[in-house]
Amino acid sequence: MLLPDAVSTSAYSSPAKSLGDPGITPLSPSHIVKDSDADDAVEQLFLVVVAIDFGTTSSGYAYSFTKEPECIHVMRRWEGGDPGVSNQKTPTTILLTPERKFHSFGYAARDFYHDLDPTESKHWLYFEKFKMKLHTTGNLTMETDLTAANGKKVKALEIFAYALQFFKEQALKELSDQGGSDFENTEVRWVITVPAIWKQPAKQFMRQAAYKAGMASPENPEQLIIALEPEAASIYCRKLRLHQMIDLSSRAPVNGYSPSDTIGTGFTQAKEHVRRNRQSRTFLVENVIGEIWSELEEGDRYIVVDSGGGTVDMTVHQIRLPEGHLKELYKATGGPYGSLGVDYEFEKLLCKIFGEDFIEQFKIKRPAAWVDLMIAFESRKRAAAPDRTNPLNITLPFSFIDYYKKFRGHSVEHALRKSNVDFVKWSSQGMLRMSPDAMNALFKPTIDQIIQHLSDVFDKPEVTNVKFLFLVGGFAESPLLQQAVQSAFGSRCRVIIPQDVGLTILKGAVLFGLDPAVIKVRRSPLTYGVGVLNRFVEGKHPPEKLLIKDGTRWCTDVFDKFISADQSVALGETVTRSYTPAKPSQLVIVINIYSSEQDNVSFITESGVKKCGTLRLDLTGTDASVPSRREIKTLMQFGDTEIKAMAIDVATSKSVKVGIDFLNY
Repeated sequence: MLLPDAVSTSAYSSPAKSLGDPGITPLSPSHIVKDSDADDAVEQLFLVVVAIDFGTTSSGYAYSFTKEPECIHVMRRWEGGDPGVSNQKTPTTILLTPERKFHSFGYAARDFYHDLDPTESKHWLYFEKFKMKLHTTGNLTMETDLTAANGKKVKALEIFAYALQFFKEQALKELSDQGGSDFENTEVRWVITVPAIWKQPAKQFMRQAAYKAGMASPENPEQLIIALEPEAASIYCRKLRLHQMIDLSSRAPVNGYSPSDTIGTGFTQAKEHVRRNRQSRTFLVENVIGEIWSELEEGDRYIVVDSGGGTVDMTVHQIRLPEGHLKELYKATGGPYGSLGVDYEFEKLLCKIFGEDFIEQFKIKRPAAWVDLMIAFESRKRAAAPDRTNPLNITLPFSFIDYYKKFRGHSVEHALRKSNVDFVKWSSQGMLRMSPDAMNALFKPTIDQIIQHLSDVFDKPEVTNVKFLFLVGGFAESPLLQQAVQSAFGSRCRVIIPQDVGLTILKGAVLFGLDPAVIKVRRSPLTYGVGVLNRFVEGKHPPEKLLIKDGTRWCTDVFDKFISADQSVALGETVTRSYTPAKPSQLVIVINIYSSEQDNVSFITESGVKKCGTLRLDLTGTDASVPSRREIKTLMQFGDTEIKAMAIDVATSKSVKVGIDFLNY
């Protein structure tokens, strides 16, 4: 941070010392106004809600007509698909032509890329698992790049917009085919799910990509809801009937099989049951509260653990009766502990056996074969279970074996014998044979991180007396993760897994789009405030912040707080503050809005404080008979994932609005 030096021109320069902007000073004691008319907003009528679960490893959409909200339709089956992987969703992979135009998405992209001749494929741009970039990029902007498999860079915003546009077109086409007439985008309310632990810029980035894809527009933002993944899961879990879930902690038979069968077999039967029902693709959500839910009382708490491909998100919710609204008790936490971590461990194992130099070269020179190898690993990864005794075989692509021989001058078999990895053997059918222990070891680091993180959450004072733990998301299908969670926390709460666990978020997101008011109270992820001048108090304010103007002693750069990180915010709640220009004759009033992850912020120059909005109120040309102390009301309204700010000149009712922006400052 720059010290407020008299000539500083940085964005963080002291507002008081920049000429012509003497700043504002608080007028009234702060107060919070509950905005009564926020609920009377004109509700647009959409015919259908389409939710898109844009995952790190796989994606899908589901929809429901507002006239029959109890039916949730999951998208048509996709062509393509992998052995050992149920393809209700499609891989999040995208292929651009050498001219950087959109070519295909999902299985189609992967298979086309795979069938290209290696000399040709190096010109095509193939992307997979790119969603993680939004989580891992510290200073995300509209200009952030993604790197394709061939090493070329493309703007992330373009890739995300292409992917969303693909889903938009698929969904509209399916709706049109079903209804027999063309479905217009204006008739659809879109819901896109994002991890709760994503920082604000990443959530805003998704909204911008959706605008670029033509789903909604800045003029009509209500058409798109950005939903948080664990919240969506939570909404769906409320509707569960007993036959729609597996209670890991129950000793009573669920679904008619007794728990003396291991978890694994129970899951297989449940999967069979799901598979039989899968043909229909339409899920009935009874308009009642599920049985498990009826056991919850006012004030009861439960944790939703959403474990996906990239991230694991945890949210603690509390029930508010009578409607069963949800209140977020503890801000969403989690981290990059998704099932990708297991793939990464497998890659490390390959480096250990065949050498890092070879694996790096192989990925660049034979990208399609590398993708093949990871697909083979994916299906074996899904076969890993705590009680498995027989080995898991992973087929090595021919080009791996061939390229290794060229690269090293000896065979893959020789490398395996020579490496000290004793639990991975070479089988004569051209496969890597892994012992179950070897496979479980690949899961261990990721699962340990999840359990550790959950333990930390359970130790928080806000998180006492948790009744249920809902395990959702694609990674929740892993018996190894199920067993670890059950053995670590089964004594503290009941561990519940919805049956079609990979689709939980998708279905919950549709329910959320049908009734966005179900989530009533969230925790603010950041502290928000504005930069102001306060009267200088000797001994309280640091001397370097002193500014004397027209004989008045001011303290500059003061952070006047609107809301603190982790404070409860009701949806649609408005916080109001009143200010007055420090200099009465001032006609252009600039209010800068700042955010910080820290709770107690005193000055806007502190580290970690970022500017995220500017309100510029121009009062030139207004009537001269304005009171000597002009009152400028500043309001911040906390919406779904967006925050709106507004400044009003009370005397003339002149106002200016701005949306908080984390990407362009």
